[in-house]
Formats: sequence, C-alpha cells, structure tokens
Amino acid sequence: MPCRPEYRVVSWALVLTPRSIDGVMELRSDTPGETREIAAVVARLARSGDIVLLSGDMGSGKTVFAQGFGRALGVIEPMTSPTFTLVNSYPAGALTLHHGDLYRLERTGEVADLALGELAEFGGVLIVEWGEAAAGVVRDHLMVHFDTVIDEDDDDDGPSSTRLIDIAAVGSMWAQRMERLERDLGGYAC
Repeated sequence: MPCRPEYRVVSWALVLTPRSIDGVMELRSDTPGETREIAAVVARLARSGDIVLLSGDMGSGKTVFAQGFGRALGVIEPMTSPTFTLVNSYPAGALTLHHGDLYRLERTGEVADLALGELAEFGGVLIVEWGEAAAGVVRDHLMVHFDTVIDEDDDDDGPSSTRLIDIAAVGSMWAQRMERLERDLGGYAC
C-alpha cells in the first residue's frame, strides 16, 4: 500500500515548518510496538540540546512515540502526556528528557513564554507533543508528523489502523543525521 499522495507530505511540511526542509522521510507503523521501535532509533541518535516536535491528530501516536523515545534514552518511570502540567522532566542517564505537551496552549506567545529551547540546553533533550505550536519558536529541530489510516476492509477482528510517520530535519543539527536515520529506519520506509 503506498503511504500517501505526494501533496500530503508537502502540505503538512509547509504548514508546520516555517523554515525550509531538505527532505521528508516517510515511514509506516502497523502497531504501537513498531512506533516505539521507530522512536527508539531516533532516540539513539539524540544528543544534548536536541529538540523533537511531534504533530498529528488526537490518538495518532504522539504519546506512544514519546514513550518509546524516553525508554530508549533510559527513562525508567512511566511517561504520560503532560497535558495539564505542560512539561515533565525525566532523568535519562547522562541526559534529562523534557516531555512537553502544548495541546492546551492557544497563542504563540504562550509557547514562547515557556522558553522550550532553554530546556534542551545543559544536558537536556526536548520532545514536544502538539509541537506544531512551537515550530516557529524553537531553533533547529526534528519534526515528526503522524497520520492515521483506517483500513475498513481488514478481514480480522474489524478495522485496523496504520500510522504514517513523516520525519523532517529543520535546520542543520538533525539534517546531519538524516542519512543515518534513513538507513536505520529503512525497514519502515514506505
């Protein structure tokens, strides 16, 4: 099954990313476990100061991705979406993982007031659900966008869903690692 028409990738990238991107990696995940595995591959390449923004509809896989990312970094405690606290911080080995959720914020000014970029400094990595709200506020980042495709014709126990995951580097920090990501995630490529 092809992942999606080309215009879908271009449309989210143009809307969510105010800066130019070099390319979009298109991936497919058929289970939450696969989404966590994809996140783990991304996490293995994460460095202090990195920012990962997650976007997509409610229930599209953002929290599952964040949990897989955190586990791969070494987060031991359970990670839940910090919808009401906005940011939770977790020790992750030599790093601190800051997990944000911007769902409840309504204005770009509110996002800017959080100073999210500063959380990633000094040994931190920042991953943000509903990250499209921060795309114009933070510096270089990795944009991860989720779409859900429902297959009504699945013959098993009812309809099945697949996650289409697009990954794009915005700026030079992640762009330098995209070739490695493409190689390591090749088994999930569309």
